[in-house]
Amino acid sequence: MLQIDKKKCFIALGEFLSQFSLDKSTKNAAVKNNDLFYDEFLKLIELSQSHNGWFTHEQVYFAIQSWAEALTEANLNEWLSNYDFSNIKPKTVGLILAGNIPLVGFHDFLSVVISGHKVQVKTSSNDQKLLPFLANYLISINPEIKNYITFTDDKLEHFDAVIATGSNNTSRYFEYYFKDKPSIIRKNRNSVAVLTGNETAEDLENLGEDIFRYFGLGCRNVSKLFVPKGYNFDAFFQAIYKQKEVIYYEKYANNYDYNKAVFLMSNFKLLDNEFLTIKEDTSYSSPISSLFYEYYEDIELLKNRLEADADQIQCIVCKDYFENSIPFGETQKPKLWDYADNVNTIDFLLQLS
Repeated sequence: MLQIDKKKCFIALGEFLSQFSLDKSTKNAAVKNNDLFYDEFLKLIELSQSHNGWFTHEQVYFAIQSWAEALTEANLNEWLSNYDFSNIKPKTVGLILAGNIPLVGFHDFLSVVISGHKVQVKTSSNDQKLLPFLANYLISINPEIKNYITFTDDKLEHFDAVIATGSNNTSRYFEYYFKDKPSIIRKNRNSVAVLTGNETAEDLENLGEDIFRYFGLGCRNVSKLFVPKGYNFDAFFQAIYKQKEVIYYEKYANNYDYNKAVFLMSNFKLLDNEFLTIKEDTSYSSPISSLFYEYYEDIELLKNRLEADADQIQCIVCKDYFENSIPFGETQKPKLWDYADNVNTIDFLLQLS
């Protein structure tokens, strides 16, 4: 199967996904195979929260729209034009996917298939429905692509390489188990924001999106702030107030109550706006409903610190103070060429041949 044919499948998938939004899903008669898939996908979206309590309609629709915007002919061409796939000899690549946010493993799936390799997918128990559905849509567009896609509920077998995502603990297991295979092993990472006090209200409102999207469960969610000595959090709290409805979601509220109680019993000093606690802490990883912060005095020293800790950080959000930083509000809108952990997945796949 030629890459151009696979590309056409993913473009068709993008057109299919573009029909679905939280405000109003609208069936487009021009989209291929809608009669088979449109209503079923709506039902799957409605049931997503029963499969994973964190997968609310809002979060699932956001993920779907993000992929609809990414899977265009222009984006795919811009991404793939940087690579030479002419010497690919198809290998089987095992994927062990996370399930913290909807379709979190789709980029790895896309990368393997579009590069010309075969994919053997083990989904997370927390996200078992969405990706297989989208794979079936791809197969309906061109049945030949089925030869490149396998899902398994059991352990991976007969594979040539692996891409596995998990916690720091599971990564040690992955590294041992897959030591004889080419691999990308992803561990825990967190994202940070660097503030100077000169941010606009819009910047800080957008930062709220980076913090609260997917309830903060993603590695691209900001979990820590670096702020200058004497920073006044009033403008920050005012700007993120538009996110207040997050507290009405029971799972989030339970985490807020629990983590706040733990902090208070430990006599930690907190800032609190009744839906987010902020705690001074040197760690990068904060619990759900909490945000850590740390003061800095010299931004150049902070740059050195973050460079030294690069293996713990997924994204740095700021106003162009750091190389490869991300603008406020954009952490959960990665481009196709934005690779997790800054490890170029396509380069890895090209080296397998």
